[in-house]
Amino acid sequence: MLIKKPSDIPSSEITPKPSYLSRRKFMAGAIAAGAALAGGFYLREHMDSEATVQAAGVKLSGIVKSPFSTSETPNSFKDITNYNNYYEFSTDKYEPNGLSKDFRTRPWTVSIEGMVKKPKKLDIDTILKLSPLEERIYRHRCVEGWSMVIPWVGIPLSALIKQAEPLPSAKFVAFQTISAPDQMPNQKRDVLDWPYVEGLRMDEAMHPLAILAVGLYDEVLPNVDGAPLRLVVPWKYGFKSIKAIVKISFTDSMPPTTWNRMAANEYGFYSNVNPQKDHPRWSQASERRIGEFRKRPTLMFNGYADQVAGLYSGLDLNKNY
Repeated sequence: MLIKKPSDIPSSEITPKPSYLSRRKFMAGAIAAGAALAGGFYLREHMDSEATVQAAGVKLSGIVKSPFSTSETPNSFKDITNYNNYYEFSTDKYEPNGLSKDFRTRPWTVSIEGMVKKPKKLDIDTILKLSPLEERIYRHRCVEGWSMVIPWVGIPLSALIKQAEPLPSAKFVAFQTISAPDQMPNQKRDVLDWPYVEGLRMDEAMHPLAILAVGLYDEVLPNVDGAPLRLVVPWKYGFKSIKAIVKISFTDSMPPTTWNRMAANEYGFYSNVNPQKDHPRWSQASERRIGEFRKRPTLMFNGYADQVAGLYSGLDLNKNY
């Protein structure tokens, strides 16, 4: 299975968005002694893609602040758009920015189907009108041991679900990424079982913390971060937050998920952030925030235990990982 551990997380400092946009190039030299002490962590020379900056320059209107946001300082726009897991484009964390610059996000339609009273196809701009846009500053925890704080802009997933009117027998929500091998080079290769699919239990999907993100830093979502529509489930590991969604379906049985298909012993359906449940190949007890040198303890449910622990009352989270 192709999965890389972050042996080259940059130690750049948090940069305000205006400062980032005023600088067109980000250069970093290798840090000799510091890199050795950090066990191989180093800064890479990188130039941001023009397309990403242009997309981020389109402001979204009518955004309201969300009461669910963390008070932690967000990572810089540079970090969020230049260090990504996006396997449709590359298994490298730095390459997706450049490789996704010409990805076409208009026109874009999302199919709502399955066990619902109102199956439909919605244009992305129609989805944007379902609910007032909210800024949600969420912790984002990746399974490999790194994390960020990201200021997403999105709508509650529950708003879209209510539009579809699921049948009482619908217990799960399944998501599917676009199949576009002409634009996504890795979809021409057997890196994963394409297209990427994910799923949530209905009560998870209806939880107010779960959102469909359409923006970042109050602006249009960059291609590299899953434009035009991605899922964000902040109490779960990052791979649950599927990108470039084109289909949402409702079912009475647990849907397949991409990483569970690839390695069921490593990636369960729930994938809740759990410091007590290690990955078979590394510990999940600590994480390294992008932009920081020292590790910090991993929080249960990524710090959202007060809000979501009740969803799993009576469920053995070591068996249902």
